[in-house]
Amino acid sequence: MTRRLRQPNRSLAALVDEAGFSKKGLAARVVRAGESRGYRDLRFNHSSVERWLRGERPRPPTPALLAEVFSARLARRVTAADLGFSDDQPSEDVALHMPPTTADAARVVHSLAKGDLERRRALISSGFDLTAYSSAALRWLVSPRTAIGGGGGSRRIGAVDVQAIREAIQAFRVLDNRLGGGRIRPTVVSYLHADIAPMLRDARCTDDVRRELFSAAAELSQLCGWQAHDLEMQGLAQRYLVQALSMARIAQDEALGGEILAAMSQQAVYVAQADQAIDMAQAAHAAARRAGLPLVQTETMVLEAHGHALRQDAGSCARALGRAEAVFAQSSSSDVPSWLGYFDEAYFAAKIAHCFRVLGQGGLAEKYALRSLDMNPDYVRGRAFNVALLATSYALQGEIEQACERGREAVDLASGLDSARAVSYIRDVLRCLASRTDERRTGQFRDYAAARLPGLRRV
Repeated sequence: MTRRLRQPNRSLAALVDEAGFSKKGLAARVVRAGESRGYRDLRFNHSSVERWLRGERPRPPTPALLAEVFSARLARRVTAADLGFSDDQPSEDVALHMPPTTADAARVVHSLAKGDLERRRALISSGFDLTAYSSAALRWLVSPRTAIGGGGGSRRIGAVDVQAIREAIQAFRVLDNRLGGGRIRPTVVSYLHADIAPMLRDARCTDDVRRELFSAAAELSQLCGWQAHDLEMQGLAQRYLVQALSMARIAQDEALGGEILAAMSQQAVYVAQADQAIDMAQAAHAAARRAGLPLVQTETMVLEAHGHALRQDAGSCARALGRAEAVFAQSSSSDVPSWLGYFDEAYFAAKIAHCFRVLGQGGLAEKYALRSLDMNPDYVRGRAFNVALLATSYALQGEIEQACERGREAVDLASGLDSARAVSYIRDVLRCLASRTDERRTGQFRDYAAARLPGLRRV
């Protein structure tokens, strides 16, 4: 339901005149801007613009899209407030930027989690923003770190409280890996909203404890983002990851910041933004090098390799993989943070297999995908990914029987998960099999997958 202003929107009218837009032209530009951000169902025409000029306030994300259109036309920053769409409620896009203060960080993450729990459409259905990560990475790299202070709130927090938060996060991670992002996501987001965000605002503690508190909150926000990513809610995932990076910066936690930047790179790979994936991986590498964590450095270099593979740059991919393997050989499992416990030889092998799969090199993808199966059995979702990756490598080589056999195994694993990404991996197997000549065997596998994964039938 839209809300009426008390008078015609003179601010919008003035900017329409300045920009020289026709009503039909403005409507078309807003629709195109929305499509570039993942909003596929926007339907505006000259009548829509007339209603806005008369005082009707459009629902999100339209004010932000209008601001984007006018900013591009006038070559200066135009905000929704400049367009006459001021609102006491914070914009959903605020969470795409790193807050400047600890108070702002607490407020933004609280608002983000609240909007998520309320399933605000502008958040849940938001698309991947093409500029948010570059801006966040730049701020991470160049903005000075400042003293955090103990905080003057009313709630006394000690090291034992932070440890309890970290133990809860670890329990959430175990369930997330076993069940998929959808099963416990509401519980995790509710914990961030109801317990952790208020603690960030109201804490009274030592400087060291407050840094640890913000570091733990960054871990939790990253997990919220990764669960949203697992459900294909890419814009929402971005917002959580940007806020996670912000809190890691406040905590002066270089290692965790590198891990969050690596997660940004991995999401960029998933949505086929190769240049962003490479940029985020290189920013993550700088943070990991400062932190002195070889495993995170390894992760950042294999993610850079994946970005090069997306660009079909096999030479750059091979060089990045060579650097990653050299650093991994020198790494140690001692003193590894709990949030990095997933990164082992099997995980590394899976990442390498992905690079060769993107390059269409089925034999090498198979070699590393087989190695990836020697993994922790608790990572059920990860095993579904890796088995599907192996099936795809067989399909690339024309080994249809083995591809279908492994594909069925991946389907069985994915059917017990609430994970859109797991379904996407199965879809990738089906795409690779679509051009093969053994229609009987591939058809049987396609029917088997569709019967067990309803998500396949929705796309």
